[in-house]
Amino acid sequence: MNRRAWLLFLLVSVLWGIPYFLIKIAIDDMSPVFVVWGRVFIAALVLIPVAATRGTLRRLRGRLGTIAILGVVHIVVPFTLITYGETHISSSLTGLLIAVEPVVIALLLIRTEPLSRVRIAGLVVGFAGVAVLVGLDVSGDKYGLLGAAMVLAAAVSYGVATILVQRKAADIPPEALAGGTTTVATVVLLPFALFNLPDAGKVGANGWASLVALGVLCTAVALLAFYGLIALAGSNKAGLVTYMNPVVAVLLGVLVLDESVGVSTIAGFLLVLAGCWLSTRPERPRRAAGELVAAAPGRLTPGG
Repeated sequence: MNRRAWLLFLLVSVLWGIPYFLIKIAIDDMSPVFVVWGRVFIAALVLIPVAATRGTLRRLRGRLGTIAILGVVHIVVPFTLITYGETHISSSLTGLLIAVEPVVIALLLIRTEPLSRVRIAGLVVGFAGVAVLVGLDVSGDKYGLLGAAMVLAAAVSYGVATILVQRKAADIPPEALAGGTTTVATVVLLPFALFNLPDAGKVGANGWASLVALGVLCTAVALLAFYGLIALAGSNKAGLVTYMNPVVAVLLGVLVLDESVGVSTIAGFLLVLAGCWLSTRPERPRRAAGELVAAAPGRLTPGG
């Protein structure tokens, strides 16, 4: 990946490393479906004017079917599943299950982009790093298994959507694409949100602040960066951000909440970095068998 792709990769990793914490705060005062609707509504309010100012909204003409599908598969389904799933399982388990996404993408693309041994090693090492980093906290309520299944299904939905963006929408400017998908999600979720309106008087300042941060930073800005990353680096490499999300979450805990750094934290961090490095290394072109024979030292040519 080039420098710009790496910068987008790091930006998305940071912005998608903090939602789990913010979601936990928001759903204390608001229903999960209202939180999902609220964040995509806020994101659409930010993105549509940006796309209109840049004159890129016209690029959505004739692509409304693709935008509608992406709005559902990349936003409505996974955002809702994760938010409801987090009401039953821990944030650490959520981060671990979401980290399945790069594996899902790799398996879905295996026919067109065969897995090399190095990439397989990278995927395994990176996932192991996430597991070491977040631990295996399976605590939850009596619906914990259902919550875990929801988050795992969200990871699959993310993987499918990432591939769809690369194949069907990579030519659409990120602000128009993100504006279109968040608008679709806002419309789809509106009826459910209206039946789950919060009592404004009972929602604290932290709840509203978390919702705004989720909408502006973790949705609007993050989608802009993520769609740009897919266009530059492809879906396989873009999907690796889910390995970095738990790293960011742990680092924020250390910096903001003064949490301690243990051996497992350092080991997990290094494993994730190693996995991302292995998975993003450029593939060496394979030399044809004939070329290898001709290049072999001491090879006798016919008549030699």
